[in-house]
Amino acid sequence: MLWNLLALHQIGQRTISTASHRHFKNKLPEKHKLFQEDDGIPLYLKGGIADALLHRATMILTVGGRAYAIYQLAVASFPNKGDKKQNTTYSHS
Repeated sequence: MLWNLLALHQIGQRTISTASHRHFKNKLPEKHKLFQEDDGIPLYLKGGIADALLHRATMILTVGGRAYAIYQLAVASFPNKGDKKQNTTYSHS
């Protein structure tokens, strides 16, 4: 039993230690320079085509959501004429 726990501990250590040897290039200084330069492009579009598409999708969903909310408020504000026969069988005894 103890040997199984020690073997499991060694396997766990081995997988963690080998996964940490990956080296990635730090792109932060390049991104910092890109976003800090004053070139007239709005900040939310400096990331490229992906940022432009995300911005447009966000604006479309925002405008569509507001229009739908206003529509639902209008529908709730003006009930249908057929809704006058509601359940009015309340007893006040």
